[in-house]
Amino acid sequence: MPTYQSYVLCTSPRSGSTLCCRLLKASGAAGDPQSYFHKPSVSSWQAELGVVPDPSHSDREALKAVFATARQKGTANTGLFGLRLQRHSFEYFFKKLADFHPQLPSDRARFEAEFGTTLFIHLTRQDKIQQAVSYVKAQQTGLWHQAPDGTELERLSAPQDPVYDPEALRSTYDQFLKYDQDWSDWFAKEKITPYRVTYDQLSADPQGTLREILRALGKDPVAGEGGDPGIAKLADATNRDWANRLHRQLGLV
Repeated sequence: MPTYQSYVLCTSPRSGSTLCCRLLKASGAAGDPQSYFHKPSVSSWQAELGVVPDPSHSDREALKAVFATARQKGTANTGLFGLRLQRHSFEYFFKKLADFHPQLPSDRARFEAEFGTTLFIHLTRQDKIQQAVSYVKAQQTGLWHQAPDGTELERLSAPQDPVYDPEALRSTYDQFLKYDQDWSDWFAKEKITPYRVTYDQLSADPQGTLREILRALGKDPVAGEGGDPGIAKLADATNRDWANRLHRQLGLV
């Protein structure tokens, strides 16, 4: 089995990635995987990572500081760097890696030059209708994640009631299909065989799924015992109603 220095959760929104990241962090053996390169600008990366811009630095020096800080934060003194990479963050991130390593021939080679031997984990939600419903509802209500006791963990806008939006749901459904296809195309181009995890697996057996991921990373799966991710499902009757309506809208029933 390879000795990995890093891993990437290759995913898209509402696929269970927050739960997966929290489990991996709680294990104490797999770094602190976060979306360190979420927004398409170096200044956003600097702000996210707490890197103070130095006006005297070249673009290359600025990237070097960002990548070094991301490695440190994402490793969290465990010897293993973790990164969550949403597909909509992909293009800009790999463009900057190409700028930083122009002599290397591929995305994979550039990533591993910067972050070490890597396991690419494809985390996907197979039910794209449920994924689209979850995403559009979170956008509308502003609430993205909640603790089991009802405490809000992530809110991005003021509360408002959700309203069924057929155009938004259809376009989001199509976009999530495309994200999965884009990941598959990239894995093929880069000759990567990803480790695959589904939302259903993760949701049904979080601890068991964590143990298998740790095993794939060459870590002791016992590290996956007992960690509490502290996150609850948000799906409710509204999700079920919207999913049924979207099924009919798409002509799938």
